[in-house]
Amino acid sequence: MNIEEFRDYCISKPVVTECFPFDEVTLVFKVAGKIFALTSLDKDFAINLKCDPERAITLRETYPAIQPGYHMNKTHWNTINVDGSIDEDLLKELIDHSYNLIVNSLTKKARAENGL
Repeated sequence: MNIEEFRDYCISKPVVTECFPFDEVTLVFKVAGKIFALTSLDKDFAINLKCDPERAITLRETYPAIQPGYHMNKTHWNTINVDGSIDEDLLKELIDHSYNLIVNSLTKKARAENGL
């Protein structure tokens, strides 16, 4: 997966927006206004994704390319170095997992307002 495929996959999900809220090089993807994925455009391709804390530990122990979230809450976020060592299907599943964690954290009202 390259950065264009990552972007296309993220924005294909319902109610996703993309923005640069921090600077001109940090691309952020939000669902209903809450961040579920981000990447830097000026460094090696790595993505930050939200993750269930127990699963995050298992992923970090299994895959050297998955580390605690850079500049994020290290309990709930992983940084994934997209260096070819992680299968594209797993990357997509981790993006889905992050997206779903955010959607499920929304109130019933917020989900209804956003058609989720």
